[in-house]
Amino acid sequence: MGYTILLVDDSETIRGAMERTFRMAKLPIEEVIQAANGAEAIEILKTRWVDIVLADINMPVMNGIDLVKNMKSNEEWKEIPVAIVSTEGSKTRMEELGKAGIAGYLRKPCRPEEIRDLLHRVLGEWG
Repeated sequence: MGYTILLVDDSETIRGAMERTFRMAKLPIEEVIQAANGAEAIEILKTRWVDIVLADINMPVMNGIDLVKNMKSNEEWKEIPVAIVSTEGSKTRMEELGKAGIAGYLRKPCRPEEIRDLLHRVLGEWG
């Protein structure tokens, strides 16, 4: 049985590339659910369980930081790990993300090994 990943990015192209990267990394993934922004992700979380959320920072409607804060303030979702995958990574932004409770950060574009290593770190080893 594999993991269910919620991939949140406003670029459909990036979401597709990330999903291909998951496959290239030979990750044990059962399903990748996609959302175009934080608000869509919240709607998905209301009806679906996911093992991890990978989210961009800069998105319309609800950005990645607001998504993380919303999830961490909700009893049902606060334990779901959220990793940020973004081109943005200033020291100030990283401090803000750390305070919000992210589980990890990757800078776009990511190599398959980087994604695999992040998921191993956050979700644990798999056989």
